[in-house]
Amino acid sequence: MKRNLALALTGLALVVTGCATGRSGNALPPASFVGSSEEVSENYQIGPADELSIFVWRNPELSTRISVRPDGRITTPLITDMIAVGKTPAQLADDIRVVLSQYIQEPIVSVMVERPQGTFAQQIRIVGATARPAALPYRANMTLLDAMIAVGGLNEYAAGNRARLVRFDRATGQQREYDLRIGSLLRRGDISANVKLEPGDVIIIPESMF
Repeated sequence: MKRNLALALTGLALVVTGCATGRSGNALPPASFVGSSEEVSENYQIGPADELSIFVWRNPELSTRISVRPDGRITTPLITDMIAVGKTPAQLADDIRVVLSQYIQEPIVSVMVERPQGTFAQQIRIVGATARPAALPYRANMTLLDAMIAVGGLNEYAAGNRARLVRFDRATGQQREYDLRIGSLLRRGDISANVKLEPGDVIIIPESMF
């Protein structure tokens, strides 16, 4: 009886400890501070407030630099209210080319994203005890360290080693949570705490209870 009671109390203590720390037990593999090779993403989707450079070869009067409106559309010379959000730069260039072909012969169009903001599904959102909570445009090879530098690190009340990363798993259609050790990364330079981010990740940083 005493042995069973001791085991029960031990199990209860472990449950309470787990609830207090909020750790999920899931960890991501560490990422290098500097990657050995750069990955190139060709699937960037244009988002609201993205600044675009549209170039029409041999037609400087049709070339322009504009920002995507909050409604996700753009207006350029000869084109009114074209949807841009959700398209890749190559797709938008093709759509512009189709419209311009009504006015000029075989237009050659290129679209470049000068200042990306990205769609919500491509942003990295950081909330909680950080210096500047923000939604950051994702870029290829982005890591936790990159994101924390962009928001100015942790604030004085942050419990960085109890932070969590919420990620949507497209394969299962469910959200998964992972443990983060932001305090170890920023305050001790622990390279194993640096992890690779993916578009749509949400980083939640709680405040210390003490």
